[in-house]
Amino acid sequence: MIAATKFFSVDDLKVQIYNSEAEMAQDVAEIARKYLQDVLELQDTAAVLLATGNSQLKFLDALIALGGVDWSRIILFHLDEYLGITADHAASFRRYMRERVEKRVFPQQFHYIEGDALQPVAECDRYTKLLQAQPIDLCCLGVGENGHLAFNDPAVADFQDPYSVKLVKLDAVNRQQQVNTGHFPNLNSVPQYAFTVTLPLICSAKKILCLAPEKRKAQVVKEMLEGSISTESPASILRKQSQATLFLDINSASLLSLKC
Repeated sequence: MIAATKFFSVDDLKVQIYNSEAEMAQDVAEIARKYLQDVLELQDTAAVLLATGNSQLKFLDALIALGGVDWSRIILFHLDEYLGITADHAASFRRYMRERVEKRVFPQQFHYIEGDALQPVAECDRYTKLLQAQPIDLCCLGVGENGHLAFNDPAVADFQDPYSVKLVKLDAVNRQQQVNTGHFPNLNSVPQYAFTVTLPLICSAKKILCLAPEKRKAQVVKEMLEGSISTESPASILRKQSQATLFLDINSASLLSLKC
């Protein structure tokens, strides 16, 4: 069993730091597996909300490789999708999830946001009803370079959002991140709008595991943990969630002054 090298809390948020991203991913996978096993001992199914992005790759691979989860009793959702993008587009989050998760574990159901729906507002309503049909047992998150959770960028983040799913305009930092991480060839090719699950829905999950490795996340992690709890850093809302844990590697934690 791999263990974190440092443990501390910031407000209600638990934080764990690891020597490497690989060690972090392996330990989070073991935590997620044990939690899902415990949930399925108490109820027939578990609802899980998954994130995409490079921060999730090692974790998802490790979780699937561990085995021991009865995926036939798991109902899966995802956090966001670009507006107007087809399911087979190289950057589609539906494609990411189908290739990296659904085709490997065969869950009971994977509910997808249809990014190319003919009526986007109706699609928000449809997905909202699916999410609200049962409590979310586990939410797995990443943190964007502008502090976003899902596509809740600072300009559109709302800690009291009345919606569970909404359409938002992506900011320039977010869109450039998609280019920098290889999802699109240039800024003009990144869609300007996207569907996102909102912050209150994310925070309603019974357990939240947030992974934020790599040096490029160091500044936003510092702002998230050492700045004020504000929509200027949407991820800072996790500091009010006692059911949440933030997992860092030594690179993403490198700028923190509050490590203990």
